Amino acid sequence: MRTATIKRKTKETDIEVTVNLDGTGVADIATGIGFFDHMLDLLARHSRIDLTVKAVGDLHIDHHHTTEDTGIALGQAVRQALGTMAGITRYAGVHMPMDETLSRVVIDISGRPFLVFKADFPRDKIGEFDTDLVREWFQAFAINAGVTLHVETLYGDNSHHIAESCFKGLARALRTAVAIDPKTAGEIPSTKGSLGG
Repeated sequence: MRTATIKRKTKETDIEVTVNLDGTGVADIATGIGFFDHMLDLLARHSRIDLTVKAVGDLHIDHHHTTEDTGIALGQAVRQALGTMAGITRYAGVHMPMDETLSRVVIDISGRPFLVFKADFPRDKIGEFDTDLVREWFQAFAINAGVTLHVETLYGDNSHHIAESCFKGLARALRTAVAIDPKTAGEIPSTKGSLGG
């Protein structure tokens, strides 16, 4: 089983994340941020990655530290669970609709972290959640997972739908990219013979 647990504790947050890349999408999420919990729950559900997230952060200040640090821990957990990356599909892309919104998410599990994020949110907040933090989470996740990730909302009018299409798009792209390709099981999907830079 490709699993990992990451514990991250700073003066700002105390976070524990567990992933099972070969799961069924079971989620147990508690960050203290309702909308963020919703995004992580659907990330687990649609990626079929079992995900446990327990986060205690300085929410009396704002949601930034908890959101970013959860992205860091989750990225590290995914990277650790991938191990040598032997046999993975590696590349995946999806167009994800959410009512009037359409987002494109493309991933390369390359070991070379990079994020391109292009999404404009009509509102500054979704409930109490700052929409700026969507990009912050994707940045933290991509860098720490060691993936090249392109996220672009092609069009959309509703901030909730835009965020949800980005997270669901990542979920479906991850689901394909981390899957073991039976035709290449045991092989590193790179002409260099290794992934990681």
